[in-house]
Amino acid sequence: MSTVKWALVTGASRGIGRAIALDLARVHGLSIIVNYASNEAAAREVADLLRASGVESHLAAFDVRDADAVTAAVAEWRTAHPEARLEVLVNNAGITRDNLLVFMKPEDWHDVVDTHLNGFFNVTTAVLQGFVRQRGGRIINVVSLSGAKGVPGQANYSAAKAGVIGATRSLAQEVAKRGITVNAVAPGFIESDMTKDLPVDQLKALVPVGRFGTPEEVASVVSFLASPGAAYITGEVIHVNGGLHS
Repeated sequence: MSTVKWALVTGASRGIGRAIALDLARVHGLSIIVNYASNEAAAREVADLLRASGVESHLAAFDVRDADAVTAAVAEWRTAHPEARLEVLVNNAGITRDNLLVFMKPEDWHDVVDTHLNGFFNVTTAVLQGFVRQRGGRIINVVSLSGAKGVPGQANYSAAKAGVIGATRSLAQEVAKRGITVNAVAPGFIESDMTKDLPVDQLKALVPVGRFGTPEEVASVVSFLASPGAAYITGEVIHVNGGLHS
């Protein structure tokens, strides 16, 4: 029996995560572990689209902040797919709780840092030993323009994403000799649920290309980093922001 190659995409039920899951299946023929925290209907829609495209899918309901739930979900997938090989991890799950720091509630700080930074740790450590044993794998972290330059009103989000950028660069050096690459993709303003309430016309004027990006444009960069052609790229942050920041 041939080994089926898989990718785990966190936050895959909508927006950028959804686009990444569909693109990894389309470009690389990868089967997809579709992670979601609460929106089961949207996750099932993604799973149905994946199956219709000819690849397998596996729904994995867990909150990335819950290390025990993450470990249990990965173990459940391995039990259900003993011949499978996990090739790609995309840490994409995220939330925002924007406010000026002087007004920010402690729970809004901790929820955002927990989701992005601790979520990265929980999910990555759940699969990393498998990557090390098989001497190969791709870890791709979806970070943000906010983590690279800082954005007013997003001290929590900027801190969390900057932390993931630092972890990306450190982990890349730790696992390179095992054939594992670790990179980050940093979107700017992207059309999604997370940006729908922003003053779009005002913000578009700041972007040199004059528009917001699409989830599919972010997904195409993730697919490149998952490709054989990206095997010599590790520890990098690739910006997808229309020239707003480099």
